[in-house]
Amino acid sequence: MAEQVQRAQVGSDALQRLVEELAAKLRRSVVVDDPLVRFICSSRHFEDADPVRIRSLLQGRADSEIIRYVLDQGVAQWTKPGFIAGRDDLGLLTRYCVPLRERGHLLGLLMVVSPDGRLTPRETEAIARTSARVAAQMYAEHAAADADEAQERELLSALLGASATARNTARERLRDSGVLPNAGHAVVTVVQVAPSPEPPGQVEVALRGALEGLTRTRSAHGLLTVGAERAVLLQVGDRPVSARELTEQSLRVIEALDTFLDASAAPVLGIGGRQSGVADAWTSYEQAVVAARAARRMPRLKRVGDWEELGEFAVLLQLPDHALNDSLLPKPLRTLLEAAGGQRLEETLRSFLEHAGSIPRTAEALQIHRTSLYYRLRQIQEVTGLDLDSGADRLVLHLGLRVRDLLVTPGDGTAA
Repeated sequence: MAEQVQRAQVGSDALQRLVEELAAKLRRSVVVDDPLVRFICSSRHFEDADPVRIRSLLQGRADSEIIRYVLDQGVAQWTKPGFIAGRDDLGLLTRYCVPLRERGHLLGLLMVVSPDGRLTPRETEAIARTSARVAAQMYAEHAAADADEAQERELLSALLGASATARNTARERLRDSGVLPNAGHAVVTVVQVAPSPEPPGQVEVALRGALEGLTRTRSAHGLLTVGAERAVLLQVGDRPVSARELTEQSLRVIEALDTFLDASAAPVLGIGGRQSGVADAWTSYEQAVVAARAARRMPRLKRVGDWEELGEFAVLLQLPDHALNDSLLPKPLRTLLEAAGGQRLEETLRSFLEHAGSIPRTAEALQIHRTSLYYRLRQIQEVTGLDLDSGADRLVLHLGLRVRDLLVTPGDGTAA
């Protein structure tokens, strides 16, 4: 770990020197950001600072609105430098942006403030030379970091995998290396992203950027593994991570991914059950995968599913995706949904079942007279042919409504 910190400091110093040298040549402010437009290093300014630059220096990061604006210009897909137009309403001056690439990887963005949107050939040549050196330096740092993290990713995958023997071996190696303490509590979070038009590698960068701060929090220590369309975070600690902290974490992750990625990515997050010890982390992982499916299928969860709050949905979501279709809806319920006034009768049935068949509470929830409620319930029985006084018939209808909740297409309220 000490070697990693020392190496990072050396790399940071080298980048800073390159940026300062270029800025001095150009007499213009220069900044290097990562692929998510997050601040890495910056030169001193030359009376060309704008509010965006000042806030970035003070806060160590750009505002979400600025990040989204820059990414919307398609910079992650640029193969050559170009200008990013200024925006007075955002306090942003025009910038010349160079995508820093090495061996096909986008490592970051080098930006030079140019309020009038013009640079001389000599200036662009100097920028190109320095950009190449900056990209080479950043690639060397990334390669070293990847080598350090590869083993941790492999061990985390084994720790959460299906083989008990591999899990035990991984747990011992993680404990012996000091990477992950043998703490008394564990919880796994899974983040999934839908296929999107983002350039190769950008989703992985965004997932890492949104989650990396959670590998060490006030109450837990964690390990993170990131793939092309999903990430897995294991957190362990001497006490359970509270439900409130997990919720706050989840909302921050979703908000960050909404900033970093196109809207079509539609990220969702699943939180597994809280387990007593690293040995049972694999169980939390399996539960987190189910919770993420719930978040994808159930709009009311607002893209965050928690295993411990899924109830009976946790059982239904064990079914494979191809089995979750309209064929699972009981015929009496399908008949009700297709009947005249089916939406009103469905709402009535749902409320009646949610309130355990209590007439007073159902009528109050629906804000209708009890006489009207009795009339609707008689209609439901006539249409479905079922007896609402029968526990078995109620279970059929209630389970059918739960299945229907999993078939609703987000955004339009229709069955999938």
